[in-house]
Amino acid sequence: MLKTILSVSGKPGLYKLVSNGKNMIIVESLADKRKLPIHARDKVVSLGDISIYTDEDETPLREVFISMKKKENGAKVTLDPGVKPEELKKYLAEVLPNFDRERVYPTDIKKMINWYNLLLDAEIAFEEEDKDEAAAKEESAEPKKEAKAAAKKTEKAPAKKPAAKKDTAPKKETKAKTTTNKSTVRKAK
Repeated sequence: MLKTILSVSGKPGLYKLVSNGKNMIIVESLADKRKLPIHARDKVVSLGDISIYTDEDETPLREVFISMKKKENGAKVTLDPGVKPEELKKYLAEVLPNFDRERVYPTDIKKMINWYNLLLDAEIAFEEEDKDEAAAKEESAEPKKEAKAAAKKTEKAPAKKPAAKKDTAPKKETKAKTTTNKSTVRKAK
């Protein structure tokens, strides 16, 4: 479901994708249900494409929202917007203990909390993974497994280099001939 929920740079809040146009998309605000066009020049990001940096890898935003919902027992997050950055990091550490403290900024945490609250107000279900997202994960996992298996094979047996063709014909020695052509010039009578 998060694939159709969009964040538009320069515009507050979240938007639901309604339809696609030629050079724009039509979105509906989750806050006031107002529809508006978003043009190709605007930067648009789907919440389904966002991940949070962790110490090992990245965690999809959907999983962070699920952890937030468990922590808050299905209620909205009640942190004060003016809370200190240390408090924001402490809250995120409770939700996602291994988040990268260097690359995840307090403004990112505020934005996540705001988005989580907006999704709850709009009654958007983010717990269940879309069938398309699950299929995409399976498809992306299969090539990785195949690539790892291929890499292991190449590690075991070194790659063979094609043998160079040897010329078995005897070499002929050639001498350079130098000849000069003398042209005869006839005088016209």
